[in-house]
Amino acid sequence: MEAKKLQRKKKDLTMWTKYLLDFMFYSGILVTATLPFTVRQIGKVFPHMTEHYAETVTIYFVLGVAALALIRELRRIFRTVLREDCFVQENVDSLGRMGNWSFFIAGMSVVRCVVYMTVAMGVVILVFVIAGLFSKVLACVFQEAVRYKLENDLTI
Repeated sequence: MEAKKLQRKKKDLTMWTKYLLDFMFYSGILVTATLPFTVRQIGKVFPHMTEHYAETVTIYFVLGVAALALIRELRRIFRTVLREDCFVQENVDSLGRMGNWSFFIAGMSVVRCVVYMTVAMGVVILVFVIAGLFSKVLACVFQEAVRYKLENDLTI
């Protein structure tokens, strides 16, 4: 009975995570697409946003597209979780791309600091550098797991 409860909790967590990733992806598309309008509206409260309107929209658009690409890779990995087949080359490739996108986001955030700097942006840069490193290391770990899995599959 306890095993069934644990299995149900795992399934619930998996589904909630899937819905969260889907929500983040589609709302990210909406937010990125409406940037020219929203930056103007936010500029009414935070004038520094519109002092460099074109740069701000461009930087946030590029960051939005990069974030969407990163979430797309997470969704791809998540499909293998739902199939209960995580240790596949597809995930190794996705983790590598996630690392690249994380480093790209950190780099674009540095560029954003040239337009205007905030203390929070330093934290964002650090988080994405760590996420990039973490993704690259996980890609290496998954590569080994895929290799072991293929060896075991050949043994059987």
